[in-house]
Formats: sequence, C-alpha cells, structure tokens
Amino acid sequence: MRAIWKGAVSFGLVSIAVKLYSATEEKDIRFHQVHRADGGRIRYKRTCQVCGEEVSYDDIAKGYDIGGGEMVILTDEDFADLPLSTSHAIDVLEFVPAEQVDPILYNKAYFLEPEGTATKPYLLLRDALTDSERVAIVKVALRQREQLATLRVREGVLLLNTMLWPDEIRKPDFGFLDEDLKIRPPELAMATSLIDSMAGDFHPDEFNDDYRAALQEVIDAKVEGREVVQPEEVEEAPAAAVDLMAALKASVERAKAARGEAPAGGGAEPTPISSARSAQKKAAEKKATKAPAKKAPAKKTAEKKTTAKKAQPAKKTAEKKATKTAKKTTPRKSA
Repeated sequence: MRAIWKGAVSFGLVSIAVKLYSATEEKDIRFHQVHRADGGRIRYKRTCQVCGEEVSYDDIAKGYDIGGGEMVILTDEDFADLPLSTSHAIDVLEFVPAEQVDPILYNKAYFLEPEGTATKPYLLLRDALTDSERVAIVKVALRQREQLATLRVREGVLLLNTMLWPDEIRKPDFGFLDEDLKIRPPELAMATSLIDSMAGDFHPDEFNDDYRAALQEVIDAKVEGREVVQPEEVEEAPAAAVDLMAALKASVERAKAARGEAPAGGGAEPTPISSARSAQKKAAEKKATKAPAKKAPAKKTAEKKTTAKKAQPAKKTAEKKATKTAKKTTPRKSA
C-alpha cells in the first residue's frame, strides 16, 4: 500500500505521527469508451462555451452559478483564506460510545500507521480505545476539505472513518409513513419467528459478487476466443402472497427445513411448501416402482450367453466323431 497522507493524531498533549492509507478498494470492472468499428479510445476536449477554444487545466478555475447567467469565479487565493484547520492534523474532539454513531454517517475508511518513534503512543491510544469500548470523534482536513471522522480499532490497527455531516443526510419523505395501517399481533409474532429462524452470525467472506465474477468470465472468454458458456437460469421469484400470515408461516418452515429442523406439530395442516415436497416424494417413489421393468434386455443377453455356451460343447462333440470316422477309413501302411 502507498501512503496518501502524513500527519499527526492529537489528543490532549499527546501527538502521534501517522501515515494514512486507503483501507478499501473498489473491485468493479472498469471499461473505456471506444469506437465500435476499430476499438479506438474516445477522447473529450475541454472547450469554452463562450469562445469555443480548447482550455488547458492551468486555465480552469472554479465557478459558482448565482443564477441569471452570472458566475462567481474563485481562485486558489480565495480558498487559501478559508478557516480550514491544518492539513496535517487529526484533532480528537471527544470519545463516545460506538453504538451512538449511526452507520449511515460513515463514508470512507483509512488505516493509520505509526511513523518514526510514535509506535508506543500509537499502541497506547489503540489499547485505551479498546478498553473503553468507545470511538474517538475527530476533525481532519483531507483533499482541501474539513471532515468529521471517527477513530476506532480494527484488527489491531487504528481505523479512520470519515463521516458525512448531519445536514448531508436526507430525510425520508414517503406517503406510507402517514397511513394509518395497523399490524396485527399474530402477524408481528410470526414475522419475529421468521427472523429468529433465519438468525445467524455475519461472516462477510461467505458472500461473493456473482455479477462481477460472471462479467470477468465473459471478458476472459473474449480474450481466449472460446465460446461463452450460458449460465443456468435462476428460478423465478414466487408471486407475492395475498395472505401475509400464510407467507410468513411458509417462510418460517422453509428456513427451519434449510437448517434441518423438524416442523413443529406433526399433524399440522400442509403448507404450499410441504405439499410440494410430498408431491416430489410420491413422484420419485412411482418412478422407482417402474424401474425394474427396464431389466428385460439384461435377461435376453443372459439367454444369448447360455445358448452360446450350450452350442459350444455340441460343436466339440461333432468334431470328435468326425476324427474317429477318419481314423477307421484310413488304410494301414504295409510294413
């Protein structure tokens, strides 16, 4: 990994020199826009809308549209005078319980590595955060922008999570929130039962990006010049159930069956899932009953082998008789 930022974490009178590394990376397969006929890359020119001339990066400034066709142009000097904290400091503001930070606020993640002789205070802050079960709320300036962030521990390393500002989080404004729709207690109990039957521990390594893997296979096939294999069709999702309770009950039974658990109450009424399984079992038994009828060819083959074995001794007997007859008819030679 390559460090993208150097600075120091400051809390109280303690200063810890650190290097910043991106903790995540996008695995999306990226494409270039090309000419379909010859594969040539498509290039875009930066042209001025007023004079039509091509503009270099050095002549490009930032402009803010104030409406009415008027534009305020800001220069580097304008940005330099802004009240931005030093770009080489991570200032700890406070330590809060981790559960108080809403995950929707998290933006990007970065690893922090101690630099030079800062290893001991780095480890001190790491262990103190672990023991306190809290995260540090900090302010940091990255890419000329001040950001709110948290410091927490992950796999023995300090992790910086930049956060969105509260006013950057949109409020949900949907019509159904104002509807007076009541949920019946039995429905809620069944939904809770479904959640319990599907409960487990989260292991992110068990999940894969199937779309990216399939797209990579298509690309590899194009490169190798082989035929692209069509993936198997996925079963269509079941239609939406009209009866919510029936759908929840069936979902609970399916989740239990997947875990190998026996359904509660052996004499319960059959559900759509159990009925389908019974039908499949009966079809399999019926197929197994008809299977012996296909053994007739094997019997004929056995008969052919028996006939061949019987015919072979008869042939040998005929040969012996012919030999004896030849010996009797052959005249003896005179001495």
